[in-house]
Amino acid sequence: MAALVRHTLIPVKGSASFSHNGVRAICSTPVVHSPRKGAPDRTGKNIVFVDGVRSPFLLSGTDYSKLMAYDLARHSLLGLLKKTGVPKEIIDYIVYGTVIQEVKTSNIGREAALAAGFSDKTPAHTVTMACISSNQGITTGIGLIAAGAYDVIVAGGVEFMSDIPIRHSRKMRSLMLKANKAKTPVQTLKLLASIRPDFLVPELPAVAEFSSGETMGHSADRLAAAFKVSRREQDEYALRSHTLAHDAQSKGYFTDIIPFKAVPDSDKTISNDNGIRVSNMEQLGKLKPAFVKPHGTITAANASFLTDGASACLIMTEAKAKELGLKPKAYLRDFVYVSQDPKDQLLLGPAYATPRVLEKAGLTMKDIDVWEFHEAFAGQILANFKALDSDWFAQNYMNRQSKVGVPDINKFNNWGGSLSIGHPFAATGVRLTVHAANRMIREDGQLALIAACAAGGQNRRLKA
Repeated sequence: MAALVRHTLIPVKGSASFSHNGVRAICSTPVVHSPRKGAPDRTGKNIVFVDGVRSPFLLSGTDYSKLMAYDLARHSLLGLLKKTGVPKEIIDYIVYGTVIQEVKTSNIGREAALAAGFSDKTPAHTVTMACISSNQGITTGIGLIAAGAYDVIVAGGVEFMSDIPIRHSRKMRSLMLKANKAKTPVQTLKLLASIRPDFLVPELPAVAEFSSGETMGHSADRLAAAFKVSRREQDEYALRSHTLAHDAQSKGYFTDIIPFKAVPDSDKTISNDNGIRVSNMEQLGKLKPAFVKPHGTITAANASFLTDGASACLIMTEAKAKELGLKPKAYLRDFVYVSQDPKDQLLLGPAYATPRVLEKAGLTMKDIDVWEFHEAFAGQILANFKALDSDWFAQNYMNRQSKVGVPDINKFNNWGGSLSIGHPFAATGVRLTVHAANRMIREDGQLALIAACAAGGQNRRLKA
């Protein structure tokens, strides 16, 4: 998925006018840019991105481990309201994403909203689209606004890998359902007597494609090999991501983080992401392959890690922002979802989505001031770069006469990315969006493009 965000100029209450930049995109490769002054977007409503927040992104099994996913989601919703100063009462609708669902809170958007004190009259629903779930939440909100159904939408996402649902085996589930229907103790005992040792083997959620049975790590390893991305190149890119994230964190750029007290009665407040690790090439080179052994190139250091976290953002019409005296960070202009072969091209969404969103916006690679791509693996990012820079790939797979070219690395993921900051699947889309918007403001940019790959070989682009 990819998205475009553009610079805005909106008069607000109590001030003359303000100028700011923002980006918004999901999945594969999104592009964001500034609309011409006075020109409405495709919806005719000039939909704006006001702001976004997130909990600190933490390695699963650490400080969030005793919580539930909806605790993090609730925190992000409350943090968004506090940061923007918007009262709960004006939120028309909430769309929340998640990938690994907790059965008790299957519609986690609704449960988190109720827990955060939103009115029970505020509708909320949950979406799932793998790693672009919160991106889908944002574009669903755009659609609801474009349709004239609502003016003010909250979109977000949450992932909680510290406590995933683990099921009994299918044989055991079948037996338990039959036992529940048994009419006499004798019937129940007869069913229980049929239990065999293999009935007790649990079913873990598979981090694999249902269609191919292959884990994303194996797909990334094969993709890196196909595009001749070396282990050294991947380690160098991973080191870059962690170094840039560490610098951004040290300089206080992660203003989207809402500190969180995971244990209410504790004095400990969590204020930073805890997966950022600046190492060196020698140490990275000692790590063994994580998936394709012994000759693979994907390791624990050049792959994103299992992460807990939540995010939320506020979008609305330009007219509503003016009415409320808000200062949005971006216009949300265009978005595109793409999909491709979920086996051999599972992680190539950005390569497919980027040229499409650029063409839709009438832009070129050189027009983009800020790039934000989701970093599932270092090899995935570098393979997408090589695909974008290949005439052969363009001609044989993209129905294009020539290559598009690669993003300017000096404008690419300058605050680090998912490899270092973390990747709570459904929460990453909002993180990409707010970082792109905040970077455009800090770097005085006008156009930004966001892209992310996702399970199932799907991607989305958005232009703003």
